[in-house]
Amino acid sequence: MRFGNIILIVALCSFTAYYIYEPIPEEIEERWKLMLTNSFFRSLSHLADFSELIGLKDYMGVMYFITLAEKVVPVSDEHVKVTEEKFDGVEVVVYQPKQRSGDTELRRAVIYLHGGGWCLGSSRMSPYDLLARKMVTDLNAVVLSVEYRLAPAHHFPVPYEDVYCVVKHFLQKGVLARYSVDPGRIAVSGDSAGGNLAAAVSQQLQKDPGQQVQLKAQALLYPVLQALDLNTPSYQQNQDMPILPRTLMVRFWSEYFTSDKALFRAMMANTHNNPESSSLLKFVNWSAFLPETYHRKYNYSAPAVVQGVGGQAVGIDGPSQSFADPRASPLLVPDTALRSLPKAYILTSEYDVLRDDGIMYVTRLRAAGVEVTHEHYDTGFHGALMFTVWPTDFLIARRMTDNYVKWLKENL
Repeated sequence: MRFGNIILIVALCSFTAYYIYEPIPEEIEERWKLMLTNSFFRSLSHLADFSELIGLKDYMGVMYFITLAEKVVPVSDEHVKVTEEKFDGVEVVVYQPKQRSGDTELRRAVIYLHGGGWCLGSSRMSPYDLLARKMVTDLNAVVLSVEYRLAPAHHFPVPYEDVYCVVKHFLQKGVLARYSVDPGRIAVSGDSAGGNLAAAVSQQLQKDPGQQVQLKAQALLYPVLQALDLNTPSYQQNQDMPILPRTLMVRFWSEYFTSDKALFRAMMANTHNNPESSSLLKFVNWSAFLPETYHRKYNYSAPAVVQGVGGQAVGIDGPSQSFADPRASPLLVPDTALRSLPKAYILTSEYDVLRDDGIMYVTRLRAAGVEVTHEHYDTGFHGALMFTVWPTDFLIARRMTDNYVKWLKENL
């Protein structure tokens, strides 16, 4: 009996080790911690797939547990005043330095947009709450964290429109005065899908003839910037990397546009482009915009162009038209639309499917004459900056945070 128990324990340990272990590149620090962290993400993803298969709850509904697990109630402390407000009908969490008597200095401001593939995430998650407090104390800044509505309940362009409404509202001179913000020292920033929204807002503000207050800077943390080519070298190299495998990123994109699973299947095959979007493929041609070192063993092949998605024609109001919308894919604007953009900070990670999106934007912005600071982490993975809370706290997250805040301090 004892021998049988030993066999059972060995079998259980072997299965656990097999499930947790992943072939993660040796260069990544704290590999086993990342494996353990990702085993939770994979387990939840498997559960979400099963739940959707049997019709119990849709995939993103189950994955939203990640957001709920890290939710906090943002409260004021001795250094930071926190209020929950509504700007033009959209929920925001406002973090401000505690007012000191005689302090009349105008402050910096950072409008922060959380990540989560437009489907997950919240400004009220613990990592975002901690980041906002750090920016307030280190920069003496007002931080506006936006709680935009999420897909699949609210498809594109709703999340973008929520963010744009908040930014427009905040940039009114009267509102800035209420928060003691210097109109010449405002940045928009975000990670992943939040970086997408930050880039899109920066572009659209420049096109608004009535906009008096403009942004001084945009800080994009491993941003997702284009939906036309989901087979760039980084998508291929990192298709099975932890946290954001290619399948999940493609699912985020498809859910952002529609709940029609035909689109997901087409995007997985990179056959989702149609005549409306094909003319814009030149803006995401990685063979032209990626430095040679990132080409690796991959050869450029332009995505296929088809008349419809999943064998069905997509109407002019269908999701295919959204691929070509720069509010969804900020990489798709011509060079002339880039020239007047504010200075940029772009963070990319080597082991991230979105690496090439960020690097192509760096190349194009610099070619258009925009001042760009590109911080690339050779040992980084997607979402690393948010892993700051025990037990999923990573050393690289601290370095990323410190470098990011340092750039804001020097450039805002």
